[in-house]
Amino acid sequence: MKGWAIKTLFAGVAAVGAGALAIPTFNGLTQRSDVPIYTVERSSFTRTVVANGILEAEKTTPLTVPSEVRQRLTVAWLAPDGTHVESDEIVVRFDPTEMQQNLLDGQAEKDTALNRMGQKELESGAVFENLERDEQMASRELDYAREFQSKDEEIFSRSEIIESQIDQGLATRRKDHARETRQLQEELSTVELELIELQKKKAEFKISQADSALRSLEVRAPHAGIFVLERNWRGVTQVGASVWPGQPLAEIPRLDVMQAKVYVLEADAGGLKEGVEAEVVLEAYPLTRYRATVKKVAALAQRRNRRSPVQYFEVILELERTDPDLMKPGQRVRAELLLADLDDVLSVPRQAVIKEEDGDTRVYRRSAGEYELVKVELGASALGRVVVEKGLEEGDVIALADPTLRSKGADVLDAGSDGPGGPGDGS
Repeated sequence: MKGWAIKTLFAGVAAVGAGALAIPTFNGLTQRSDVPIYTVERSSFTRTVVANGILEAEKTTPLTVPSEVRQRLTVAWLAPDGTHVESDEIVVRFDPTEMQQNLLDGQAEKDTALNRMGQKELESGAVFENLERDEQMASRELDYAREFQSKDEEIFSRSEIIESQIDQGLATRRKDHARETRQLQEELSTVELELIELQKKKAEFKISQADSALRSLEVRAPHAGIFVLERNWRGVTQVGASVWPGQPLAEIPRLDVMQAKVYVLEADAGGLKEGVEAEVVLEAYPLTRYRATVKKVAALAQRRNRRSPVQYFEVILELERTDPDLMKPGQRVRAELLLADLDDVLSVPRQAVIKEEDGDTRVYRRSAGEYELVKVELGASALGRVVVEKGLEEGDVIALADPTLRSKGADVLDAGSDGPGGPGDGS
């Protein structure tokens, strides 16, 4: 930076000296003789961008409401948010009152079903005995009617023969009716017993669910780490809250591997991609720097605050090492990302570049005491400087201001001159 200032100073002095001998022209217009200039040279070029964010664990184990529970649960106790927990340590307890009541209700329903089943079997047994006795009696009557049937026309009168046939038919129907009634009763009893069996199984399922829920009312840490409650638009889960199976409750990040999540302004994201090198500093420990690499870049820029139109790219940085003694999830960090690191390139101050209406970019290059507009192609840019890929060569002298515009000093001299029409005009 000092070199650039010295070169500009000497170049400016040389330009002023040259202006005492001749005033350069541009397309017939008088050019300024006090234009600041810059001599193009090759050098290294770096572009960095600063982004803020937080630390987070690369791997996190989520804790949810046990899926074995098929009903709403009430949180009875929670481990304090942010506390360190050991493996298999209890971190969440649920209220067992409802499950205990369901267990008692299920056992009562099962006992009722068993009582009904026993009573139904006794009733069915008595009915079957009566129906079987009726069928046997009907069978004996039929045998008697057949044995003593009056069918000899020489011995019995026609009316006796008809009466005997009727008795035999009635006995047959009574036997068939007794048999069909017993079969229907057996089927009906079987259906009723099956319904009672279903009620018993339903009660057993209710008992099983309640028993499983009671065994699942404690959530334990799967490994050591920090217990972090789940955040949402309503805040964090609290004691007394109603939760449902599968609902996220908290998470336990693994502290052995950490990463940084930072946000880069959309306007500064040129050249941002995976593999870019970076350095991360913990705001709580600003003297220690950690090397990192861009691991992931969000596909789209988004707002961080819905009230602000400014958009950012979310960037995940993979840290070269993790310091478990200092690093904790949620700590604020500041990252410096190296978006460009070029050697032996031509770069010029941004103020020398003119963007014209046709979209082309040009600079004023001095040649033989005059300035001419030359088209240039630009590359990477940083704050105050930009790389020129085509259009200039090392050693070229360019203007840092428009040489065709009159300087303020010249305007003042013209306004106070004694020329025609001026204040010093004696005519």
